[in-house]
Amino acid sequence: MNISIIITNYNGEELLKKNLPKVFEAAKYCQEAWDNQIEIIVIDDCSEDKSIEIVQSSKFKVQSYSLKLKIIKNEKNLGFSSTVNRGVKEAIGDIVVLLNTDVTPERDFLKPLLSHFKEDKVFAVGCMDKSIEDSKTILRGRGIGKWQRGFLVHARGEVDKTNTLWVNGGSGAFRKSTWDKLKGFDELYNPFYWEDIDLSYRAIKSGLKVLFEPKSIVTHEHEKGAIKGAYSPSQIKTVAYRNQFIFVWKNANDLSLQFLHVLWLPYHFVKAFASGEWTFVLGFFQALVRLPKVIKSRNNSIKYFTKSDRQV
Repeated sequence: MNISIIITNYNGEELLKKNLPKVFEAAKYCQEAWDNQIEIIVIDDCSEDKSIEIVQSSKFKVQSYSLKLKIIKNEKNLGFSSTVNRGVKEAIGDIVVLLNTDVTPERDFLKPLLSHFKEDKVFAVGCMDKSIEDSKTILRGRGIGKWQRGFLVHARGEVDKTNTLWVNGGSGAFRKSTWDKLKGFDELYNPFYWEDIDLSYRAIKSGLKVLFEPKSIVTHEHEKGAIKGAYSPSQIKTVAYRNQFIFVWKNANDLSLQFLHVLWLPYHFVKAFASGEWTFVLGFFQALVRLPKVIKSRNNSIKYFTKSDRQV
């Protein structure tokens, strides 16, 4: 089984200095223990710092580990979904492991993660995230969700089970052949958020398995990631609301869910106006102008679905 580790980067110079050596160590350990062929792809989304120079300077160490390193640079900033999709397209591995630059993997995180792919129905497996938030460590990686008041509401799940609603696009492994079949991350969600929930949800509706592996441990410093460094809080909330609408319009097939979404919209708008949550309103209209593309994407996805939303 060949493995491609894909690291997406935007202005992550300092994070690359810290975490890239840890990725090399984990890859070397896995390659020696399992006799896997492993390549590492760093795909840069048109950074303005010295990220590329940092990666290039690490080539000697990669060669000493007998690992392959590929560097790809976008000519313009494309967003997370497009950047990941380009990296996966260039990958030669049977399994692609996605890591954000703000993720520090433990040396042995790959073995338990990859062991699940012996079962053909498994599409994706997520890591245990030791998420650093306000100097506290919160265990994440397993997601749960439910349809409520016309939207899919997602949350952190307890990490004592292996089922999950989605696998994080910054710390998870995916079967490349299935990724290609499902067309990967939907680029409607650029620049960030909901793309991994969308892909996992589509996979589950297509009869595939999405799992969480608590023994595959990474440390995730979300506060140091590219999003909060490049966007204001209001911009982040607007994108999140926009993509929440896109997710519903694209994926909700049960007529009852469609009806409830429309029924609850006036309530959500009144609540937003009353609280001054203009990012919700702006997010709605940004989603609305994308509706023709959402419908096209929906039609491309629905042909693979074998389960209803309620079954998911």
